[in-house]
Amino acid sequence: MKRILIILISLLAVLFLTAADSQKIEHLNLESFKTKIFNYENATDWNYEGELPAIIDFYADWCGPCKQVAPIMIELSEEYKDKLIVYKVNTDEQQQLAGMFGIRSIPSILFIPLDGKPTMITGAYPKNELVKIINEVLGVK
Repeated sequence: MKRILIILISLLAVLFLTAADSQKIEHLNLESFKTKIFNYENATDWNYEGELPAIIDFYADWCGPCKQVAPIMIELSEEYKDKLIVYKVNTDEQQQLAGMFGIRSIPSILFIPLDGKPTMITGAYPKNELVKIINEVLGVK
């Protein structure tokens, strides 16, 4: 009985985190990517469309490491609210978008500065490492 209760509580926690994540971070699809990040149909060279630096978390619902990163992404979106934007891309639902970036392993996280080329990392990094990358690559403190 105790074991079943623990499993139920764990499932509820995952559902809660998924619901909280989907409410706080915008999920991109191909069309929203073209308007908010880069319209590859109208430009050949990278030209970020946003007004703030951005992070894109490429993930899948079934991915354990992605679930570890999800609450960190929520924290970062709150802590850097007026300094950067955090987006998510579900690689199962947005296969074309994931393919454009050559996503073969998730989580993959794309850091997009206002000027210059984006930087991609792969893996479930701890928050302090992500903050370091935000500071160094995006120039956000």
